[in-house]
Amino acid sequence: MPKACAPYRARTKGKDENGVGYVRKNALAGHRFPNWEAFEAHLDRWQREISDERIHGTTKESPRLRFDRDERMALAPLGGRPPYSPARELSRVVNVEACVEVDTNRYSVPWRFIGETVTVLSDATSVTVSHAGRPIARHALLAGTRQRSIDSAHFDGLVVRTGKPGNREESIAPPQADLARPLSEYEALAGGGF
Repeated sequence: MPKACAPYRARTKGKDENGVGYVRKNALAGHRFPNWEAFEAHLDRWQREISDERIHGTTKESPRLRFDRDERMALAPLGGRPPYSPARELSRVVNVEACVEVDTNRYSVPWRFIGETVTVLSDATSVTVSHAGRPIARHALLAGTRQRSIDSAHFDGLVVRTGKPGNREESIAPPQADLARPLSEYEALAGGGF
């Protein structure tokens, strides 16, 4: 029967924590390993020949026999599927630079979503940003930290560059017709004209 334990209180979950002590005292104590491969080989042999064959203190039987009898047949093949989804689903607010942050890296989204809460799905190869269930941006996953993946199309309609290349003069583009509201609507909300 599941029983909740107090967080950060190892003493309240003895059955789980005792396993760590058993491995440290029985498999690791007094051993030194020249490299990681030797360490893994030792643990593999120890588990197969010692840990799985001992008589368990609670069940009074060998873990290998218990597994073969009660659990092996209950396991189903995965059929080529990975055992878990390596994707993470995160909730983010689009910052003033029209980006969302994932693991210190920033990924651009269309500027119209600044200030909106979006869903970010991050897997082993890509980052997909959705708003209200609709994908709005997709980027390749950045390998390092503190990097940026910017899609210039996400800023279309926001800034118009004027002059020759290298000229820093910029002006705000007029709003698109579907986003523009007549000033009379604002006047009505504020209680009349100024």
